[in-house]
Amino acid sequence: MDDIAADPSHPRYASLLMRHRLEVAAEKGMLAGSAMIAHGRGEAFDYLLGERTTTSALQATRQALATLQAAKKPVLSINGNVAALACDEMLRLANALSCAVEVNIFYRTPERMKAILDHMNERKHVLGLEVPVLGHAPDARIPGLEGPRAACHRDGILESDAILVPLEDGDRCQALVAMGKEVIVIDLNPLSRSAQQATITIVDELSRALGNMLDFTASEGTLEVDSDYNHIAVLEEGVNEMLNAFKRP
Repeated sequence: MDDIAADPSHPRYASLLMRHRLEVAAEKGMLAGSAMIAHGRGEAFDYLLGERTTTSALQATRQALATLQAAKKPVLSINGNVAALACDEMLRLANALSCAVEVNIFYRTPERMKAILDHMNERKHVLGLEVPVLGHAPDARIPGLEGPRAACHRDGILESDAILVPLEDGDRCQALVAMGKEVIVIDLNPLSRSAQQATITIVDELSRALGNMLDFTASEGTLEVDSDYNHIAVLEEGVNEMLNAFKRP
């Protein structure tokens, strides 16, 4: 899967690996035309973070995992970029939570949906996991959204009470929040609409955040939801980390 012509000792190997995964996904027809632009924008914010997981991001990650664990019906939402960058991690997390993943994309076409679903099911088979992968036959719509992007599964996103939507667009995030769901976003831009509107926002790179969730699951099991968690304060810490980037050695 990661046959990349780069030395793992390269200081930017992780970034090069993510770019390679996007290139492969683009060749498979999984991505929208703007996918590379969106990823590059995220990388710029990650530079300001020092390409590291901050203390506030870890706090948000713990709260996110605890919220998903406490939910009656959690669901993990996957778009093209997420499938390209962190398919295995999303499947492993769904397996740990005993929940479904649902492919739900902004620029929805039958061709892109098939490409992403085929990739997800292939990786699920390789990993030997029995995770339900939804998206192939939507039978419901997200209220407040128009067009194909509103399509979803009743047994997935529609009836979920907590949903992880990494790299989500602001309109859909807002619509999910309006439905009364606990909405968890992973977004390197703490000023984005999704980051601002979500219930919990992890200001971190996607694969790092998911890796931390999986590590917490393995080492600590079930986490407790922090009733004093302050979404805005955590976002502000993310902004401050970036503003103080020049002070770091």
